[in-house]
Amino acid sequence: MIAWLPRTQTMGPAQCLLKPDETRPDFKCVSYMSMESSSALSKKEEEEEKKTKCFFSFPKGKRMVDQGSKTNMMPVRLALSFPFCTCEKSPNEQSPRRQPKMKFMKLGTRPDTFFTTESIRSVSSEVFTDLQIQVQDSFYRLHKFPLLSKCLLLQRHCSELKDAAEHAIIQLPDLPGGAEAFETCAKFCYGITITLSALNIVPVWCAAEYLQMNEDAERGNLARKLDSFFESCILRRWKDTLVTLQSTRKYPPLCEELGITARCVDAVATAIVANHPNSKAAPRNWWAESISELGSDHYWRIMVTIKSAGVVSDELIVDALQIYAWRWLPDTSRDGYESNLATEDSSSESRRQRLLMDKIVSLLPTEKGSASCSFLLKLLKVANLLNASSSLRMELRRRIGRQLEEASVDDLLIPPASTSNDALYDVDTVMAVLEEFLLQGQSPPTSPPRERLRCCSTSRVAKLIDGYLQKIAGDKNLPMEKLIAIAEAVPDSARPDHDDLYRAVDIYLRAHPELDKNARKQLCRILDCRKLSMEACAHAARNEVLPLRVVVQVLFFEQARAALAGGRVIELPGKVKALLATGAAAPPEDGWSISRLKCPSTKLVTLKMRLEEEEEDDDMDDDLVPRDALTRSASSRLRALCFLPRTPKRIIGKLLAMNRSLSYRH
Repeated sequence: MIAWLPRTQTMGPAQCLLKPDETRPDFKCVSYMSMESSSALSKKEEEEEKKTKCFFSFPKGKRMVDQGSKTNMMPVRLALSFPFCTCEKSPNEQSPRRQPKMKFMKLGTRPDTFFTTESIRSVSSEVFTDLQIQVQDSFYRLHKFPLLSKCLLLQRHCSELKDAAEHAIIQLPDLPGGAEAFETCAKFCYGITITLSALNIVPVWCAAEYLQMNEDAERGNLARKLDSFFESCILRRWKDTLVTLQSTRKYPPLCEELGITARCVDAVATAIVANHPNSKAAPRNWWAESISELGSDHYWRIMVTIKSAGVVSDELIVDALQIYAWRWLPDTSRDGYESNLATEDSSSESRRQRLLMDKIVSLLPTEKGSASCSFLLKLLKVANLLNASSSLRMELRRRIGRQLEEASVDDLLIPPASTSNDALYDVDTVMAVLEEFLLQGQSPPTSPPRERLRCCSTSRVAKLIDGYLQKIAGDKNLPMEKLIAIAEAVPDSARPDHDDLYRAVDIYLRAHPELDKNARKQLCRILDCRKLSMEACAHAARNEVLPLRVVVQVLFFEQARAALAGGRVIELPGKVKALLATGAAAPPEDGWSISRLKCPSTKLVTLKMRLEEEEEDDDMDDDLVPRDALTRSASSRLRALCFLPRTPKRIIGKLLAMNRSLSYRH
């Protein structure tokens, strides 16, 4: 807004008479200050002057000469709006890098004469008060004339109390904004100066609407002025719009009725879409941090509008969702959150967070890979802790299963949803995600490249699951059946070797020394000794926690591998030779391991007795390694070499015979 002042008035407050009929193209509204002195005006003009006179301050500027007169004039930029105009500058003159912090508007010219006496608010005047109003816990003694002329609600209340007692009190318990907003509206009626900005426009506007301070009561009433200031100033500024939108959370129905919320949402979304970076050099997600302070309802509406525009990329949308999720969702790594979950489950905060989870998941782009697998798994962890709906968790598991190969082992370490569960990790959820991945892999490939890509993904997932098994194997409360179920769910063709799986079995056996020989044998069924590397075989041959039969099988396949390669046959461990030559029998409680082999002082009996005991058990159990899997070669020599006898006794016998024969050749 521009006002023209005499040259002598360079700084400080000044009185000006503004006329609304003058305009300039470079400002929304420009008013002209009359050069006539106030004393030269007629009484009628003085009355009009009182309605439009205001006090303001202005900065120094370049002095200009009015072409219509010889008087030197200077332009003044006003930072306020008047009853008939606004103070917003045109977009061409605004600089987005250097904008004032917040726009404001001042209405009225009189000084503040409200005072408090004995907990009653009143206004200084020579006229006695004739109106008593109670707003919540605050009492006011005011005058009917200035208030009734602008408030239709008070007019109706006074007409209803006309025949009542003289000191009847008008009750306004439901007035939006409370006593503070009512007092601002009352000061406007008295002509007292009030300052309005994005910080208080919403409660004052709602109070004015509640009091019916509209055009039906008086032209140019408070509601109309607030609407003009909101449209011309607040909606044109990013910070002011966000502050106003946050204020609407206290009065959602009335703000929706007035259109405040919808216009703020549209303004924010339009600003994001209009300033969307078209190049990589442009700032990314400059808006994500700002809107992360909004409530879930407003945030959801803004993001839906942005997505519907189809301009902002899915990557930027997911980045914004991540910022918002970590801002409001609980931290799954925080100590003690699980213990507080039970007490908060029925609270409004827990319900709010579950609703927030639903909205965030609904905003995720549907394309595969648009959201990282790590982000999806973190959302799944929070969903489990919040006891979210089964449909939401199923949707997250489905999305994760489509790109499970991108996950890391740490991402799969999901805490249990129930505090009654003693296990450290939620294995069932990981099993469900793995099943989703395997189900999607069953669809027929459309081309050979897709088939190769699927094979690579399956191999990466197998490596991931084996690493995950090593992490959870140390949990003392992990049931063996769950470990076996996850290990067997991975296709055997996806594991080129079983080294990682062997490490998981070794960790589990050491963490659960209470397992009996049958349980140990059942666990070791998931191992294929033919797929162990030389290093793994060397470790397994001397592993004291493995069942003896597994050790013998490892030795057999290592000897067979060396024979096929034409290399030097590895010597049998000396303890095994000693056991075969002299015999040894460990105590019954340790009869399934070779831990006693390292103790030379142990009294040994014949190995034949131990092997006969193993044969009795083998009559009831299947082979650890299928016999037909060892005879698939077309070469009769290879079949004869790799044929694995059914019992450990025959395995060792054949192994020693083969060892002597090959050693004699070399």
